[in-house]
Amino acid sequence: MKYDFDEIIAREGTDAFKLELREFFFGTSDVLPLWVADMDFKAPPAVIKAIRDRAAHEIYGYTIRDDKFTGAIQNWVSKQHDWNIEQSWIKFIPGVLASLVIAINEFTEEGDQVIIQTPVYPPFHSIVKENKRELVKNILTEKDGYYAIDFDLLEKQAANPKAKILILSNPHNPVGRAWNKEELKKMCEICIKYDLLVVSDEIHSDLCLFGHKHLVMADLFPELKDRIITAMAPSKTFNIAGLSTAYAIIEDVNLRKRFEKRLSAYQMYMGNLFGGVALTAAYNEGSDWLDKMKTYLEDNAVFVKDFIEENMPEVGYVLPEATYLLWLDFRKWGVPHDELKKAMIKIGKVGLNDGLSFGEEGEGFQRLNIGSPKVIIKEGMERILKVRKHFLDKQG
Repeated sequence: MKYDFDEIIAREGTDAFKLELREFFFGTSDVLPLWVADMDFKAPPAVIKAIRDRAAHEIYGYTIRDDKFTGAIQNWVSKQHDWNIEQSWIKFIPGVLASLVIAINEFTEEGDQVIIQTPVYPPFHSIVKENKRELVKNILTEKDGYYAIDFDLLEKQAANPKAKILILSNPHNPVGRAWNKEELKKMCEICIKYDLLVVSDEIHSDLCLFGHKHLVMADLFPELKDRIITAMAPSKTFNIAGLSTAYAIIEDVNLRKRFEKRLSAYQMYMGNLFGGVALTAAYNEGSDWLDKMKTYLEDNAVFVKDFIEENMPEVGYVLPEATYLLWLDFRKWGVPHDELKKAMIKIGKVGLNDGLSFGEEGEGFQRLNIGSPKVIIKEGMERILKVRKHFLDKQG
């Protein structure tokens, strides 16, 4: 089936986060929004039809998530990731971040340490701090745009008796790594050695690109089963984030019972009627759409790479192993970060995610979302090029 990812779909008037909050985040609504991690593509036809069919019933009362829901997840992770799970391991959560909140409050005490690998998704920082835990940053190493884990530092941090949880972003947002087997093995060994729980955010797991494959940590290392919570969702994959439907997969029964207890205490188990409908349709009938959409994303990523090489080769960028989020390095422009940020908004009129929101390690960086029609990505790159010209003119 053919899908039109070039179609421009107006999102004004739909309460779209990326549009309606431009004034709040950028101080103006006059920026091209290439920031929030959703896409400007229609959801798969099967999802649209399933939602319309359910909406036609015209009663939207309380619903359950039955075997159709968990069975769709079970089949999907088997087909996509070669991970064979039991339906009983699956626990509904309204969003992947809920798994972090539940784990931190159930398995740690105030003052305990939680390790994250920076630069990383901003809520990882805030959730730890707002729940009165001590944030420990296992800073990723970077060389020529390629990021790796500092295992010596991680071991030192994990050895602290106060360290209780490692939050893993896999694939990593924003650096675009899909961690390989050796990297996952080393993390597994450290977490077992020092008795750490792993909460693995795998929301981008279906979006590996350019031949890269997502590896599920919980599947690779059975010895980790009593200390790992894997969180997944169809939201990034099929552009249905607004339907608030995600799930945690927990093999160990004792770990799962504690997770369920906290989930109940927080009253997070009801969910969204249309989210369940959408997940089931997407996982059962969305594979073809996903394959073609990923090809489109690859084309967009290559376009950005070629544009940078031709017009601003000093900007650091490598093709992502996964995600539709590009981590652009502007440090060679030699301008203070605040000036870079302001110029993107005022001169380029382009709305990107500011690198510092991912941690201090993001200084000089901006995150670009390529989940849009090519013409929009081209316009975004032209606007960034305008910012480059502005700084060159200033330097004389």
